[in-house]
Amino acid sequence: MPRPVWSGAISFGLVTIPIKVLPATENHSISFHQYHLEDMSRVRTRKVCEIDGKQLTSAEIGKGYEVSKDTIVAVTDAELDEMPLPTAKAIEIAAFVPYESVDPIRIGEGYYLQADGQVAAKPYTLLRKALERNSKAAVAKFAWHGRERLGLLRVQSGVILLHAMKWDDEVRDPQQLAPKAVDVSDEEIDRAVLLIDSMTADGIAGQDWATDRYTEALEQLINSKAGGKKPPKPDEEEAPAGGQVLDLMAALQESVSKAQAARGESGGSGDSGGSGKNATVHEMPKKRAAKKTTAKKSAAKKSTAKKTAAGRKTAPKKRGA
Repeated sequence: MPRPVWSGAISFGLVTIPIKVLPATENHSISFHQYHLEDMSRVRTRKVCEIDGKQLTSAEIGKGYEVSKDTIVAVTDAELDEMPLPTAKAIEIAAFVPYESVDPIRIGEGYYLQADGQVAAKPYTLLRKALERNSKAAVAKFAWHGRERLGLLRVQSGVILLHAMKWDDEVRDPQQLAPKAVDVSDEEIDRAVLLIDSMTADGIAGQDWATDRYTEALEQLINSKAGGKKPPKPDEEEAPAGGQVLDLMAALQESVSKAQAARGESGGSGDSGGSGKNATVHEMPKKRAAKKTTAKKSAAKKSTAKKTAAGRKTAPKKRGA
């Protein structure tokens, strides 16, 4: 079990719930050190005083704010802890909101809240069951790492979770990034919805695609080089045809067929019109070729009909002679 990163209490009206905050996630990424390429010696970052050039330890380093070029105000950790701030040692619930109303872009790191002691067990359970019953999430304020933060409390698997959130002014306005207005037909939207339905899963956990393939490939690379072997080569994949303009509807339908095939479903119901035919990217040129062949056949039939008619006209003359 990970060590607590913070301890305090949840302020729920006049109810106080002592809690411990534990990390809810783990980082399995592979980290690298910096080395000198010439002799592979370690390159380290050292904290050195600008005046005497002495390398400093963590105990010799403190916090300070530069008011002006020649004036620095030193601030100690004890002064930060003693600030007259209600959220300095408490997660103060400000309101309750529907969980669906929270924009996911505002939600940050997640933490588990553990009841601290037997005294906290009953109010902790009370808050958890109240949140479960009305399907609400609690918006709270708390102070960590030298700043006051906005938080979101929700329930998962019988445990209260705390998510750090962004303030309103920390979320950029995305309107300037939206593309210009374009015309999209209802048929294209229906086909895109069909593709979404074909790729819909019950959840993220346990899926074949929910794996970190980059870390796995990186581990294989390190193990191969450590054993004196050559790094594994990537699998050759068919490159997409460059410069080819595809029909959007045909591309959507081909994606639907592939998604249905991956799920073991038949592709006969892929056409939204109910015809049962699966369009492909190469179907449109074939149809044009068929039209040309039909036109040639019809022309040949006309010429044959003319010759037959001419032959019928000359036949009576021979009989008369």
